[in-house]
Amino acid sequence: MNATSNRPFLFKLLLPLSAIITLWLLFSEDTVKKVSQQQTISRTSDYAMTNFTMTVMNKFGKPSRIISGKEMQHYPADDSTEIDAAVAKIIEEGKDTWLISANKAFSQGKGEDILLTGNVIITQTNNREIELRTEKLNLDTLQNTAYTDLAVSMKSPHGITHSVGLHASLQQKTINLHSRVRGHYDAPPTN
Repeated sequence: MNATSNRPFLFKLLLPLSAIITLWLLFSEDTVKKVSQQQTISRTSDYAMTNFTMTVMNKFGKPSRIISGKEMQHYPADDSTEIDAAVAKIIEEGKDTWLISANKAFSQGKGEDILLTGNVIITQTNNREIELRTEKLNLDTLQNTAYTDLAVSMKSPHGITHSVGLHASLQQKTINLHSRVRGHYDAPPTN
């Protein structure tokens, strides 16, 4: 007689089941490690730049965006680009130039949609008294819109406004604040 023949039926059932679960956990841990290694390998960049400035031209051959940063990496596996200490100037002839900065910028493909994270600041080059700040901002360069669902603060010469979420049209110079809007304003002096 073997050691398991005198055991109850439930024990006989649980013993192989626990062996199967143990093997599954061991193999799934190896699988997780392999997937993690593959992701690391696929995140290898094909080119990088440091302390760079690049100019994106519009269809008429004039600058439409000037992008600079501390470091940029391009990843061919998903055609994504990451920029550290990103600064972008959005230029439209005859209109105000927007200045956008962030700790990090991420885009895929041609950079039509850009995700900005960490200390995101939007202002205009000729009017730095008005400033918008948030921690995460999605920028659509085709529609010239920006949006976030996170906390936002907007500073102007006469006060400050706080909100959760916003949608802004850079062309129309309009900002829609989503919720929990509160602010403090001092009336401008009258002459």
